[in-house]
Amino acid sequence: MTPKELVLQAVSALFIDFDPEAAKELLAPDYIQHNPAVPTGAAAIIGFIPALQESGVTATIHRVIAEGDLVVLHTTYDNAQAFGAQTLVGFDVFWVEDGKVAEHWDNLQPAVPASETANGNSMTDGATEVTDLDKTAENKALVESFLRDVLNGAAPERITDYVSTETYIQHNPMIGNGLDGLGAALAAMAEAGQVMAYTDTPIIVAEGNFVFAASEGVLGETPTAFFDLFRVEDGKIVEHWDTVSEIPSEMAHENGKF
Repeated sequence: MTPKELVLQAVSALFIDFDPEAAKELLAPDYIQHNPAVPTGAAAIIGFIPALQESGVTATIHRVIAEGDLVVLHTTYDNAQAFGAQTLVGFDVFWVEDGKVAEHWDNLQPAVPASETANGNSMTDGATEVTDLDKTAENKALVESFLRDVLNGAAPERITDYVSTETYIQHNPMIGNGLDGLGAALAAMAEAGQVMAYTDTPIIVAEGNFVFAASEGVLGETPTAFFDLFRVEDGKIVEHWDTVSEIPSEMAHENGKF
């Protein structure tokens, strides 16, 4: 199986079929967990399967991208009170090694209905098809430069070098569409003392027109994880999805958020 196929089977075993035996075959015994609330090791997550099934949780996968041994899923979890809310939107990142799922990072955020967002879009709708595979390296380099110059603050005035001035579809529920919407939201956050700053991006995964980045930073004074997915078209970022979550000081393991 490809890494993408392996990860989809593992997620199905955990959240759709609730099959402990299948999960045991797909997860490495020393599975490294970065979800702050879940202990590390395969046994911990496999042992949680009966409770997941009883809870009625469901997983709807919207997007799948992969680069090498890293696979990213963009997912909605319903009946997800076990994870902290009725409905959560999440990005899950999996690392595959030797035919097993060996490591997992995620970032979850309560879903906001499209009727209540600043842009009229939901947190998961929009384009899904992976295209432009021949432009993967070019698009990844574009997003890496955007992260460095704009989100890390090296040269924020260069934002129009990276983001389309004509089409920028926004799925962050607090930000309007277009560059004007982004600018207004950032200004409002700064005025409220909630300055957003990215400091490090340890994970970047690209496939064709999609580039995913998992970053660490602060929102105000709060340590925060920013998981972003960008869609690139004709050399510019034209669509953006994300989840934002506080990084807790105490976790169920010693692996850290990243």
